[in-house]
Amino acid sequence: MYPEDLKYTVEHEWVRQPGEHEGSVRIGITEYAQDALGDIVYVSLPEVGDTVAAGSTCGELESTKSVSDIYAPVSGEVVARNDALDATPELVNSDPYGGGWLFEVVPSDAGEADGLLDAAAYQATLAG
Repeated sequence: MYPEDLKYTVEHEWVRQPGEHEGSVRIGITEYAQDALGDIVYVSLPEVGDTVAAGSTCGELESTKSVSDIYAPVSGEVVARNDALDATPELVNSDPYGGGWLFEVVPSDAGEADGLLDAAAYQATLAG
């Protein structure tokens, strides 16, 4: 349920290194987060060219139950966003680690993602 090759945050985002763009990481939300949110009906993402700061709010996921903030797991420049989510936001529910990815960032510190949680440490936060 939580791929071993990803890094995770306590805010339920995942980070895949490398992303599809030079020097980037790909970011999405975890299976746990999409399940807790319920059916996602709208996604608001940062724009390409935006600068995001680790831990800051950079978008929103709106579901039939609530609105949840998206937090940047790393600081850097947004180089891609998943525009497919404009028409099919439910991809975040059906394929959170694949087609439901959110955006890509080129981190200002290449090692920043290394400090995030591994799959076992993330799952331990869920056990509470």
